[in-house]
Amino acid sequence: MKIELVGAAQTVTGSKHVLRAEQSTVLLDCGLFQGRRRESQEVNRSLGVDASELDAVVLSHAHIDHAGALPCLVKNGYRGPIYTTPATRDLCAVMLEDAALIQAADARYINRAIERDGATMDRVTPLFEPADVARALGQMVSVPYHRPHSLAPGVQLTFLDAGHVLGSAISVLDVRDGDMTKRLVYTGDLGRKGMPILRDPEIPTGGQVLVIESTYGDRRHAPITAMDDALSGVLRRAFERGGKVIIPTFALERAQEILYALKRLRASRRMPPMRVYVDSPLTAKITDVFKLHPDCYDEDARALLAGRDSPFDFDDLHYVSDAEESKALDASADPAVILSASGMCEAGRVVHHLKATVESDRNAIVIVGFQAQHTLGRRIAERRPRVPSSASNGSCAPRSPCSTASARMPTRTTSLRTRELCVTAARSNASSSYMANDRRRTRSAQSSPRTGYARSRSPPAATCSRAEVEERALDRPSRALGA
Repeated sequence: MKIELVGAAQTVTGSKHVLRAEQSTVLLDCGLFQGRRRESQEVNRSLGVDASELDAVVLSHAHIDHAGALPCLVKNGYRGPIYTTPATRDLCAVMLEDAALIQAADARYINRAIERDGATMDRVTPLFEPADVARALGQMVSVPYHRPHSLAPGVQLTFLDAGHVLGSAISVLDVRDGDMTKRLVYTGDLGRKGMPILRDPEIPTGGQVLVIESTYGDRRHAPITAMDDALSGVLRRAFERGGKVIIPTFALERAQEILYALKRLRASRRMPPMRVYVDSPLTAKITDVFKLHPDCYDEDARALLAGRDSPFDFDDLHYVSDAEESKALDASADPAVILSASGMCEAGRVVHHLKATVESDRNAIVIVGFQAQHTLGRRIAERRPRVPSSASNGSCAPRSPCSTASARMPTRTTSLRTRELCVTAARSNASSSYMANDRRRTRSAQSSPRTGYARSRSPPAATCSRAEVEERALDRPSRALGA
């Protein structure tokens, strides 16, 4: 038995791991890499996996850095089964389709800009089309938790609950190796005990080989109980200033966790009378998928449902689907909370909301998840005094993993003047924590052309002198890319 770590080795995102057994070859996860546009293009255009040699694929969960390259694999000729949990299959149906649509829209935007400006750069093509997504979904086989399944000759799979996102699974693989059977445990991304909505992660037994995520293995998470207190304080202060609170959220899991936290605050009268807007069509679709899978909930969330009280609904909560309504939120002077994708501020409607709010000291930004290197969210979390805001024509440039041309197009910058920047994705010294970890990862990854990328020098946190920065560790970070 051999294991090849193709992606997410000495870096984050782009998970791909190949298990080579005596009789079978199995791919564990098939995710997209995210970082600088040019590096992302190079990595994502080359899967690093020969589709023809695979007998099966195992998918741990639906986040794009673990599932986003499955349509590429199918496009490259893979025709075998893709094993995952029922909830993950349902989530992939909306997330992969959304990823295809975003890539197509980004390609159209950039190609029009190339034609208009006469730029000497290659036209952009999407990594995959909606037809590739449909084929990948057709090859998915749903396997419930705790039910052993023979997925390939000499390999048996059992899923355990990973507690990370809806449907996330620890893959326990019993592999025939000569006269012996060895147990390989692949965790995917792990959740944290005591988190709301989902059950706690299960603990596998009998493992002889363990492949485990280690993104946050070098830090202690803040107490979970601190989340509501800190979030309540941010909301109260922003309301007193008459400002907005912008929360870039990953559409899967993190958005639902924040909604549940806001519901608790409103029920305990610890939240000012602010309207809450979920301005992400994908988040609304994913929340609907959550409602279809109460079997994944913990006891508290199930109790709410039993009383006909959804964890994701409360007074003054509005789901925004219309683009014009989304624009009207920025024009309104009323205090409000806006949850919008994407979580790393690389695409989606949150880019427009940030552009409209970052220069006013009445507003607050709450960073609630991990921010990959070179992303807009990362620049905000590092307290850069100025952040990119638009392309040369004045509109926000899309920044999907397939859109490298946008990195070379002229950009404008905007001063970061929000009064509060609340970083929940790291320890109290968020900027130094981010940068110290990147230095370690970059040193070890520089020799890898597939996963390594160069790191630019980042200014220390003190350079963002115009903003009154308040750091509070509200909760554990999300390890995911969202839509």
